[in-house]
Amino acid sequence: MSFENLNLHPLILKAIVDSGYTNPTPIQEQAIPELLAGHDIMASAQTGTGKTAAFMLPALHKLATPPKVHSRGPRVLVLTPTRELALQVSEAAAKYGKHLPRVKVVSILGGMPYPLQNKLLSQPVDILVATPGRLIDHIQRGRIDFSRLEMMVLDEADRMLDMGFIDDVERIASATPANRQTLLFSATLDGAIDKVALRLLKIPKRIQIAAQQARLDNIEQRLHYVDDLSHKNRLLDHLLRDMALKQAIVFTATKRDADTLADNLASQGHEAAALHGDMSQRDRTRTLTKLRHGGLRVLVATDVAARGIDVVGITHVINFDLPKFAEDYVHRIGRTGRAGAAGIAVSFASGKDGVNLKKIERFTGQQIASHVVPGLEPRFKPRPGGGGAPRGTPNVAHKRSRTWSNDAGGRSANSANGNRDNSRGRSFVNDNRGNSFRVSSTQSPYARTK
Repeated sequence: MSFENLNLHPLILKAIVDSGYTNPTPIQEQAIPELLAGHDIMASAQTGTGKTAAFMLPALHKLATPPKVHSRGPRVLVLTPTRELALQVSEAAAKYGKHLPRVKVVSILGGMPYPLQNKLLSQPVDILVATPGRLIDHIQRGRIDFSRLEMMVLDEADRMLDMGFIDDVERIASATPANRQTLLFSATLDGAIDKVALRLLKIPKRIQIAAQQARLDNIEQRLHYVDDLSHKNRLLDHLLRDMALKQAIVFTATKRDADTLADNLASQGHEAAALHGDMSQRDRTRTLTKLRHGGLRVLVATDVAARGIDVVGITHVINFDLPKFAEDYVHRIGRTGRAGAAGIAVSFASGKDGVNLKKIERFTGQQIASHVVPGLEPRFKPRPGGGGAPRGTPNVAHKRSRTWSNDAGGRSANSANGNRDNSRGRSFVNDNRGNSFRVSSTQSPYARTK
């Protein structure tokens, strides 16, 4: 099937041709006809499958027809969990709608100055892309008129659920017309997402695209066992000096670690910078622009960057810290292997990561093969089969007290000063008789804040 078979507006088809696309992806092929027919949909579409175009092309097709209600408010609302994803959606709207007359796209995000947003909202808007928290602020101040809203899109709904945004999403939905068309996109369609869909969608069409393992076929996954933080740092430096690595994203568990590791890598001569939620929108945009233009070789990021970054030049993703959730692993490594290119995903695992590894392998349906760099071998032999923790691995203390070597300012980062609190490695639980007892630090993983 070609895009011409989807009955999209000719000016949208012209923009698609300009972008170099000829055939729709499976999610586009299934979703676009349903959306043009006016149905609500809930779709399971992984990152990198073309889901943004799957909802933006029908949205723009709708805008090609004059509105029935005249006001300055948006006709299409797209809600995203992160600022990066919102900016990506806004860029897609501008790209595919460039030949349509007078399509105004506005982004309302946390971190942007309120006076600028107030000015943007005082003018007519066609497509409004927003993060839930900031949009709620403007709704409460009466700055948005939803009287002509025709379509609402919930992008990465599972992530919004994880981040606690669903209550805000439902408040926003209650402020919009009941006859709107509603689209829900999620990495998974589980029971929690079904409950959200039941409340917000009207008899939705259900679309599920591709298994996890099929989508990861173009990404080579590697596992390196590590003894301690010093071992991690040496392995990372070795990997980043590989000439085959063009650009990489290195994922850490906390904001403090991202800053410190980026400084450490810069002091070693790597072109590195950090990206996380505590940075201003201006700094985040500047960093991503530098990455996209090739001025940055290594981006050190928390999971805020796992969704919404689409840079074709990313050849490697390195999980310096494994993610808490298996779904986040898929979104992280999906930053490489874009547009059909090959990619490499490398994960570091210590003796405490056996459970996480098994969850990731079960979720993806693939076993991650362990690799060893000569001269940087782990002290303890991994278990046969590649998954799980190394056999005989002792209690690794580096996750509770991190000291970074070769930091640019000679500093060290200790977990007590970072973005986590593991209560000195202790946790308390209740048995079935109501008695409390303490679990040792080797039994209870610390909580990490992204």
